[in-house]
Amino acid sequence: MLHKIEQATELHQHRFKYYDLVMVATCVIIVCSNIIGAGKVATVAGFTFGAGILFFPLSYVLGDVLTEVYGYARARRVIWAGFFCAAFAAGMAAFITAIPPADSWNVAVGDTNMQEVFALNFGQAPRIVFASLVAIWAGEIVNAFVMAKMKVASGGRALYQRTIGSTIAGQGVDTLIFYPLAFYGVWSNELLVTVMATNYVLKVLWEALLTPVTYKVVNHLKKVEQVDVFDKQTEFTPFTIKY
Repeated sequence: MLHKIEQATELHQHRFKYYDLVMVATCVIIVCSNIIGAGKVATVAGFTFGAGILFFPLSYVLGDVLTEVYGYARARRVIWAGFFCAAFAAGMAAFITAIPPADSWNVAVGDTNMQEVFALNFGQAPRIVFASLVAIWAGEIVNAFVMAKMKVASGGRALYQRTIGSTIAGQGVDTLIFYPLAFYGVWSNELLVTVMATNYVLKVLWEALLTPVTYKVVNHLKKVEQVDVFDKQTEFTPFTIKY
């Protein structure tokens, strides 16, 4: 039988087995989503969308798992960890791109050279990096907040309502922040609106399709950790990493 935890002090004393592994997985997905595919627009079967949505929603799935199993405070800590990891990766990519290349390495590649190819892949514009970091942080925080509040309000029932409801809110915030900040004035307004709308719908649908997987992961982790966390006395400020 799961141990229901509502007191922050009691939760702090509990020893978790897999929290750190879920944290690492979330950070990896956030970093890869920020570096790979953030600026690419793809078209498949007539649908135009940002390529990053194929993998980035997995961070929201793990965010739901974190909040449901470990509580809002620990999910918030992971969000901050992912934010700083993504910021470091972006800064590292910008620094390495800016270093003057060695002549022996900077060979011709078709009509260009290795440095320009490298810069095309890793030299993200500061505007895109800033937009991505802000959007990821805000969206994930909203997702965790809604998930935790809905769990308390529902008494822990209907997990699917919490996962989908929190995604609708979190992905909405993420989409509304990222694309205008990153691409307004660069893309046409028509393309911007199209990508925002299709990405938002696809990300929510993707989360809904992954609901059975979320159920299995949540149930397994709760069984292993032997807890069911309710954030009744949690401090919900987003500006801390304490739990």
